[in-house]
Amino acid sequence: MHAPSEDKSDDSKDSFYEEFEQDHFPRYHTKILIGDFNAKVGRENIFKPTIGNKSLHQDNNDNGVRIVNFATSKNLVVKSMMFPHRNIHKYTWTSPDEQTNNQIDHILMDRRWHSSILDVRSFRGANVKLITIWWLKKLGKYWQ
Repeated sequence: MHAPSEDKSDDSKDSFYEEFEQDHFPRYHTKILIGDFNAKVGRENIFKPTIGNKSLHQDNNDNGVRIVNFATSKNLVVKSMMFPHRNIHKYTWTSPDEQTNNQIDHILMDRRWHSSILDVRSFRGANVKLITIWWLKKLGKYWQ
């Protein structure tokens, strides 16, 4: 998924999140949302239960507040900001002049199953940032 950028109108941002609000998430299935949310989420204490405190950014942008509100309303956590890594393994976007790095791609996971994700980090590449997820796989009744 790809959310509207920060400079888009509030109406386009509202309609993006309203589509998710109208979708009926299955109640007993694991929910994982992965995408470019264009959201810079800061390290505010009020957001800590939803995002942790390992964000690349100190302050939020408007999209950051929207993703936290959405995650909270759907009982999701933003797992891409819960693991301690060096900053080069946090950012997912670099400006064309290579002077600005942002963590704007995120992984949202159902709070009930969030402990099954062991790590999330990004890897640098030629004009590509790869985000990898390590998680436990449930086989039958037992965790492997």
